[in-house]
Amino acid sequence: MSKLINSLTQSERLNFLLTNRIPRRLLTKLMGRYSQIESRLLTRLSIKVWRLFATDLDLTESKTQTFNSLQACFTRELKEGLRPVECADDIVTSPCDAIVGAFGTIEQGVVYQAKGFPYNLEELMHDSELAQRLYNGCYVTLRLKSSMYHRFHAPVDCDVSEVNYISGDTWNVNPIALKRIEKLYCKNERAVVELKTRRAGHHLVLVPVAAILVASMKFNCLDETLDLKYSGANQLTCSATYKKGEEMGYFQHGSTIILLASSQYQLCEFIKTGQRINMGQALLQLA
Repeated sequence: MSKLINSLTQSERLNFLLTNRIPRRLLTKLMGRYSQIESRLLTRLSIKVWRLFATDLDLTESKTQTFNSLQACFTRELKEGLRPVECADDIVTSPCDAIVGAFGTIEQGVVYQAKGFPYNLEELMHDSELAQRLYNGCYVTLRLKSSMYHRFHAPVDCDVSEVNYISGDTWNVNPIALKRIEKLYCKNERAVVELKTRRAGHHLVLVPVAAILVASMKFNCLDETLDLKYSGANQLTCSATYKKGEEMGYFQHGSTIILLASSQYQLCEFIKTGQRINMGQALLQLA
């Protein structure tokens, strides 16, 4: 047993070193350029190599089986009807396909990225007023693996009037890094999106967090792609209305979405750490 534990520890250390103790931003920019190269042959070869590391990559759900670039594969759309959306008014659905990470109560603005690794919402969102509205509410961290469907969708009927883009680093967001890097989500590239619902005093916030290799996110309500090359305003105004389940945007690589909710909401009882959840499935409900 001790040999097994030691082997796992060594494997985690190697994973951490290979995916973090490297020139993260430079490698991310290079990968971003590489993923945009349009060549079906190169893309097929790249996907074969990708499958060596992501054995759960399943492209059978994709609308198309041929891709002109690796980026097109990362941001693929799914066949119609594969992600039914829970339509009950008292349910907040998962905005994306993901693995459930840390979750719980927002205790005076403090949440956790992993056991023993707390961080403050004000540091995450750079908005103390919005953070205070979420006190004593709940949160859940949703990790999109690189092999997963990368588009994210509205978890409720909502309006979006602003996207607050916060520039930062490109640490890996896998569980190994989350157990080693304090306040990792507060360090990485991210965006803060308040979802305004028809329920007065109810607050929901999405925080998409980018990661190493392709730190890029595209919101359908914005003309700009938010990535390491972006140099415009941080607070971008928009005017968008979404029905539950409608697409809001996509990542160009695996990453994380943190869903934050005020005290009127609670996590569904069946939600567990490590659980696979699909876009459209129930995640929160009115308390």
